[in-house]
Amino acid sequence: MSSVALNQPIPDFEASATGEQVIRPADLKGKNIVIYFYPKDNTPGCTTEGQDFRDRMSQFAALDTEIFGVSRDGLKAHENFRAKYDFPFHLISDKDETLCKLFDVIKLKKLYGKEHLGIERSTFLFDKKGVLRQEWRGVKVPGHVDEVLEAVKAL
Repeated sequence: MSSVALNQPIPDFEASATGEQVIRPADLKGKNIVIYFYPKDNTPGCTTEGQDFRDRMSQFAALDTEIFGVSRDGLKAHENFRAKYDFPFHLISDKDETLCKLFDVIKLKKLYGKEHLGIERSTFLFDKKGVLRQEWRGVKVPGHVDEVLEAVKAL
């Protein structure tokens, strides 16, 4: 399976998400899609990022845009995280890192002087034809969701 590339269609995949959903790109044609990868449920930056997407969901919805968050947490953790913060979008569980590898977001990270492989906070925007139009890697949370919203408006 090739990885995602700018101005190329989203590669086909199947992923389990909250609400007992199975997400397939083919089912999402006709909508803009934002897929954001984050390191872990219930951590400060990831919670803030999810809340920022939640708080602007009506603006994204008005622009015919679906949002999906992705991490390696399991579905049960995702369901709890989603309920706790009232996220109106679904979270995809990527325990086997299929999507992480497809989007090339697993990076060597340093935490307290120790190196480990983890998800680099990244966001991908696909247009209504399923073509990758913009990507953000190494995302800093403050102001990021507004930047994504502006990019959707520009499509």
